[in-house]
Amino acid sequence: MKDYLFTEHLTEKRETIYDIPIIRFKLKDHKEQIPTIIFYHGWSSNKESQRLRGFILANLGYQVIIPDAIHHGDRNRLESYDGENSIKYFWPTILNNVEEAPKIIEYCIKHYNSDPDRIAVMGHSMGGFTAAGVFTYNEDIKTAVVLNGSFNWKHSNQILKNVMGLSNENEFQEEEERINAIDPMNNQELVIDRPILLLHGGHDRVVNIESQKLFYDDVKSKYSDKSRVQLIEYNNLDHFVTTSMMDEAAIWFKKYL
Repeated sequence: MKDYLFTEHLTEKRETIYDIPIIRFKLKDHKEQIPTIIFYHGWSSNKESQRLRGFILANLGYQVIIPDAIHHGDRNRLESYDGENSIKYFWPTILNNVEEAPKIIEYCIKHYNSDPDRIAVMGHSMGGFTAAGVFTYNEDIKTAVVLNGSFNWKHSNQILKNVMGLSNENEFQEEEERINAIDPMNNQELVIDRPILLLHGGHDRVVNIESQKLFYDDVKSKYSDKSRVQLIEYNNLDHFVTTSMMDEAAIWFKKYL
């Protein structure tokens, strides 16, 4: 592990929440209940790859929890994340993240002194899909920031299938029925008027922005305060997280967390 993030005022610990390996960042001198951000990594990534983002957010005064998803990092990572493995494991990994989230949230409140009224979720790519699901089905989470992900699972899944040349509808029917049933797009009543920030590259060739645009246009019309849901598109940007995205996230958390 690189030690370039070491500072005297910040702690970085590798721990487990039940059987979930995590990295936890927090300021050393924070004694009171602390606002907490749960950050989810993307497909083929891991918690270590998100350390710099955790470090940045922790220096702004937040406790940051970065879990490894199943089949990633310290949880039986795959030998390859392309081809058949991406088809086989992508959605089950997201669904498992969503199922595990309540355990992580509860543990953070009981053992990490997290303020139960100031918990947020954030994620990139697959982690953005995860953050959308976790936010939708945990009403006490105060806000979500999604980087190059999607609240519109069915539409995103159809695009991914087209890109991969998958045409056999019956092969994935059971899994797709489950995805569609809990798709945040189909359960918008659970997020209305809760703060959501969507940050997305306009030329993202991995997660097409159109799915997120459809969600945003539809859900925004239902918000009583439309400033509480925002989509920022970064023209000509592919599937990356930029300094500007982190800046917008920091501003958002300052306002809503």
